[in-house]
Amino acid sequence: MDNLDQLLKNSEKTMSQVVESWDKNMAKIRTGKANNSMLDSVIVNYYGTPTPLLQLAQVNTPEPNIITVRPYDRQQMSEFVGGINRANLGLTPVADAEIIRITIPPLTEQVRKDSVKKMWKELENFKVHIRNERRYFIDKVKKSDLSEDVVKEAEKHIQDLTNKYTKMLDNKTKDKEKTLMTI
Repeated sequence: MDNLDQLLKNSEKTMSQVVESWDKNMAKIRTGKANNSMLDSVIVNYYGTPTPLLQLAQVNTPEPNIITVRPYDRQQMSEFVGGINRANLGLTPVADAEIIRITIPPLTEQVRKDSVKKMWKELENFKVHIRNERRYFIDKVKKSDLSEDVVKEAEKHIQDLTNKYTKMLDNKTKDKEKTLMTI
């Protein structure tokens, strides 16, 4: 029985991690507003070492559509600009002596619709991960020597968790869609 509880906890932890991963994935989606997490994937070639930009600079959003990057080492300014360009974020950095300014262009209605469509498609992959975890749990429980009643109860519990986490993903996605479609 302890083994069943541990298996259930592990499955819930995995489902929770899928939701966290979805949150990170959605943070990268452009909404037309400046957001520091837009630069999470930017890698700077810092004296020959690939390093995340966020470790090497102060990043702020002084205005709703502007991100500023203030590198701690201003001698590497060109590497920062190059890293932002190589990240293929669709952003154009403009550097002066001390700071890099990135203006976030407004999204057209078509780009917004395409982003929403892509987001819902990607969501299915995350839901599949949750359903796979449910299947893994059920397979493990059925192969165990537990009574049929305990197996049925465990299946009901994992289905409840599956419903909970897929609903959580849906709700987060609907909220993001509202944000995206709001001009």
